[in-house]
Amino acid sequence: MHLPGRLKKPVLEEVKTEFDTNFFGMLRVIQAVLPVLRGQKHGHILGVASVAGLVAGPVTGFYNSSKWAVEALHESLATEVSSFGINVTIIEPGAYATDFSGPSSLKIAEGIDAYAGLRQQVFEQGSKLEFGDPQATAQAILHIVDAEQPPSRIFLGTEGMPLLRKAYAARLAEWEKWEWLSNSAQGTSVKLNITP
Repeated sequence: MHLPGRLKKPVLEEVKTEFDTNFFGMLRVIQAVLPVLRGQKHGHILGVASVAGLVAGPVTGFYNSSKWAVEALHESLATEVSSFGINVTIIEPGAYATDFSGPSSLKIAEGIDAYAGLRQQVFEQGSKLEFGDPQATAQAILHIVDAEQPPSRIFLGTEGMPLLRKAYAARLAEWEKWEWLSNSAQGTSVKLNITP
């Protein structure tokens, strides 16, 4: 990600393309299909996020951001459409042996020298990942679609659960450590009359 201050125009265009692919493309499909699903009073929307949509790492911040947006969109959507009999499941895959990290889909921005060591470390760690077999996912997806009460979110692969257990434990511990300050920032509670 490496933000040297303001984003240069080419970098900003690449970020927009990332969001257009990962977020706005998905949003357009949802907007197109929702009237049909509401009309028939049932359906199932499966949004493809990522383990990277739950835990962000160095040098992939723009990708992480787009997938976090996908997570929020679908989580909110699920609360809005459940009364129409529409299920929403967020699919959160880990690393798979596809061309995801190959030249047809991976574009690496020109790096800043100050981050060269960190970049190298990230790529070395990535090369040690155990990649899942994409052929094994089809049955899992069909099982979700056929489930009477499908999950609102599910990991695909073995990477997600251990990573999230550790990350969420650390987040909860930090929130709890600073809860006293959070509570002090409440001040005197005020009720507002919010009308649409």
